[in-house]
Amino acid sequence: MSRACKSPVAARDAAPTPLAVQQVLPFAEAIPFAKPLSLSPTPVRRLWFCVWLPHLPLEAGRSSDDATAIVEEQQGVHRVLLADAQARAAGVMAGQSANAALALLPTLQLQERSLLREQQALETLAAWLERFSSFVCIADRDVLLLEIAGSLRLFQGLRALRESISKGLRQHGFDASLAIAPTPLGATWLARAGRRACIREPQNLKGALRSLPLAGLHWPEGLGASLTGMGITTVGDCLRLPREGFVRRFGAEYMLELDRALGHLPDPRNSWRAPERFCADHEMTQEQSDRELLLNICRELLFSHERFLLARQLGTQRLCFSFFHLKGSATELRLGCARAERSAERWLELLRIRFDQLVLPESVIAVRLRSGMTQALQAESASLSFYGTADGQPRSYSIAQLAERLMARIGDQAVHSMMMVAEHRPQYAWRAQSLLSDWASSTFAEVRRHLRRPLWMLPEPAVLPADSNFRLLDGPERLETGWWDEDGISRDYYTAVNPAGMRLWVFRNRNRSSPWYLHGYFG
Repeated sequence: MSRACKSPVAARDAAPTPLAVQQVLPFAEAIPFAKPLSLSPTPVRRLWFCVWLPHLPLEAGRSSDDATAIVEEQQGVHRVLLADAQARAAGVMAGQSANAALALLPTLQLQERSLLREQQALETLAAWLERFSSFVCIADRDVLLLEIAGSLRLFQGLRALRESISKGLRQHGFDASLAIAPTPLGATWLARAGRRACIREPQNLKGALRSLPLAGLHWPEGLGASLTGMGITTVGDCLRLPREGFVRRFGAEYMLELDRALGHLPDPRNSWRAPERFCADHEMTQEQSDRELLLNICRELLFSHERFLLARQLGTQRLCFSFFHLKGSATELRLGCARAERSAERWLELLRIRFDQLVLPESVIAVRLRSGMTQALQAESASLSFYGTADGQPRSYSIAQLAERLMARIGDQAVHSMMMVAEHRPQYAWRAQSLLSDWASSTFAEVRRHLRRPLWMLPEPAVLPADSNFRLLDGPERLETGWWDEDGISRDYYTAVNPAGMRLWVFRNRNRSSPWYLHGYFG
């Protein structure tokens, strides 16, 4: 039986990424605590999505479908930290000794808690969550935070975004508690309390936090016991206490924490970034010498590597497999491609050839895959499928093959490609080019410099009616050129959108009172 030792997207060249460091605001004794400090009059609106993973030690360490419990050493005795549903049904519960748990269920699989595996699983999820937000934060050993205010429009609203994340977490095998709030700490407290809250407006946050129990704030046990002895059991109870007396008795740290949760103080967070180079391990519980099994392990690592590169649109020309032994140094196998590649099947084909020649001095206990330097992967045009052929079978043609067939059928003069010309005037900035004159040499680098120009240009600018309704989005782009010939222009171009949602390229002349003209459409 084998288990994943490192998460494919989480492993780095050195130790795993440490937990995100939260910036602690300095406390000045000269600041009075009669009321909380306030932000600027117009703060930037944020929305935080918290993912709390209460069963992370069990979900990260599980290696089989049998009843499993995670144990941790406490004062020299191994005690149950978490147990799955099968184990709980047999009477196993947190706090029991390992021997007592085995007495209740002899077939119980006991696994030592591994903070390394938990961190790697957390980084795996953080890398996956980067598809939903550009700002992902590992806030604690079992907490992930996403800033999603800028993602709502992209994912068709908050409800659709939440459903996508929730569904993905279940597919990854994680049971998470989710909460959304305008502050990161507020969202974290709500998630840890099991409140599936969705609070968008800051003025509604205080009411939602008031009923939260202090036990979910992760404050020290001594502080919690002191507050409970005073009859203070909820966040609302704390907020009713005099601020100055609370700070004098319990310290300013926890009052500042309440202020950050309510949004009265800023709460900056560090953004986590996935590694740019792939490194993953697969560790086995016992030594293996079965070459077919080792090849299958390599295949799994290659598919993880492919997913890693696909998410970043990258490729690599070098790979290195390391086969570790209990005694002696690791055996390395290096592979290379003539051009950057990410396809697992392509790398597996090369691996099979080299694997037959690989000499392993002894059995293998772990396998590691490391990629070389990554580079941008050049996209290749896919083929087009056509139906209704004479034999009834669909046929696929590449873009080049399709162009060749069109030229053969309707003539060379009827099929053209487009090339860019070094000219500012839009009507002269491009021209048609025969496909036979090295049409593939027209690079996209030439086009990228003109991305503000629409691909659908009108043969001649069209005058827009005076009552045209459109909204300017970008501009002006001032073009004043061609004065040396009889076709000079002096125009201000804008990107606009009409009520139907179409993006237009419009202009008006600068040298006289001019109506608006339509010159093209953006795709």
